[in-house]
Amino acid sequence: MHIPKSITTELAVMEFDRALEKALTPGQEYDIDRWLFVPPMYDEYRYILGTRGENPLICIGINPSTARPGDLDNTLKSVERIALGNGYDSFIMFNVYAQRATRPEDMEQQCNALLHQENMKAFAYVLDLYGKGHRPAVWAAWGTIIEKRPYLAHCLSDMIKIGQEKGARWFSCGNRSKKGHPHHPLYLRKDAVPEPFDAGAYLESLLKS
Repeated sequence: MHIPKSITTELAVMEFDRALEKALTPGQEYDIDRWLFVPPMYDEYRYILGTRGENPLICIGINPSTARPGDLDNTLKSVERIALGNGYDSFIMFNVYAQRATRPEDMEQQCNALLHQENMKAFAYVLDLYGKGHRPAVWAAWGTIIEKRPYLAHCLSDMIKIGQEKGARWFSCGNRSKKGHPHHPLYLRKDAVPEPFDAGAYLESLLKS
């Protein structure tokens, strides 16, 4: 379990570009040809964790927990299984907010604007992994946890805008909640299939609630 040691404004948050440069530098404690882990160390926040491939499924949760290369938690194991089971050759785990906290109740009360800004740079980078002419596949998978903090909906709004610019296709797996929240990966069937998800309509409803 990861319990935040402090609010992230008290940390020296590494900018995404610098964190990515470090992550792509040989000599890490994991195989950089297999894993993308940004920043490349266990810290109070995480931008990206995933495997490398030409056709990744980008899964969007709310915030990171304890997973790291070679030591995936049950949620990430489910994400990888569903990605590979649906014809993707890899997965990327991304989050609406980058602060690590196993329990959503431990997330900070206020959004750290700098951390969010750098997280959005990371999201744009992840979408660009597909290259020109290919539309990124983005799996909405945050469940009802998005209701835990008011700022999360606004963070998601920025993500959807970036996704529109990059031509992202949104999906969800499994039944949605009564309020339309996409299903969390942890309790999905092994043979779950991604279905189209109208992220714009969902966000509009979320902001009204």
